[in-house]
Amino acid sequence: MQPTQQRARKLCLPLLLLVVLIPLWGWAQTPSTYTNSIGIEFVLIPAGTFEMGAANGDGDERPVHTVTISKPFYLGKYEVTQAQWQAIMGNNPSLFQGDPNRPAEQVWFNDVQEFIRKLNAKEGGEGYRLPTEAEWEYAARAGTTTAYSFGDDASQLGQYAWYKDNANGQTHPVGQKKPNPWGLHDMHGNVWEWVQDWYKRYSPEAVTDPKGPESGTHRSRRGGAWNNFDKYCRSSNRYSVAGFRDDFLGFRLVRMVP
Repeated sequence: MQPTQQRARKLCLPLLLLVVLIPLWGWAQTPSTYTNSIGIEFVLIPAGTFEMGAANGDGDERPVHTVTISKPFYLGKYEVTQAQWQAIMGNNPSLFQGDPNRPAEQVWFNDVQEFIRKLNAKEGGEGYRLPTEAEWEYAARAGTTTAYSFGDDASQLGQYAWYKDNANGQTHPVGQKKPNPWGLHDMHGNVWEWVQDWYKRYSPEAVTDPKGPESGTHRSRRGGAWNNFDKYCRSSNRYSVAGFRDDFLGFRLVRMVP
């Protein structure tokens, strides 16, 4: 090998290492949790690929298709609580009151968008939003491929969720049940959760960071609620809603990684 080639090789190797290591260093510097100014706790969700939907689920859960989430993001560890809603909005529309740590409910999609607008203004940025439907299912599955984040055995659901069999006809304070493998609570049950997408049927193509259609008549909601049977609390289950307030419908937030 000529001296010029040797010098070029010596220069290229450190540059190659920098190209590989800089993104990894950035990931290592991102905290695994984050708590904002009104006490909403977030968990860092890694980028990755998963199979969205369920071959043995309802018709709108098919076809199963490959989805890639290309960037990490923070997702609320819990559903947004009544105390957190009150801190931003100055009111509490929820039916089931008495404990400020119950999830905020009876909030319409547009109400949630106003909450997000005010929270972003309070913290001086545009970092908060609802999760997309794909982000929500990806986080709910937490690397699993089973009906629930803990497996397929619905008899275990009561350890992880407030639902029809154990909720006694009401919501409950967030975080009382076991978390999923990524540390998120109440992804099954308690209240349904708004997501950002307009509702549409799935297509079979593999997609990256899908956001749903540009317009529609119904929004998607996820997770099941205190008044639902176990099958509605599955990770892949989805439901459309025209946009109304009800005592089984709340939300959790995404905070984008700076």
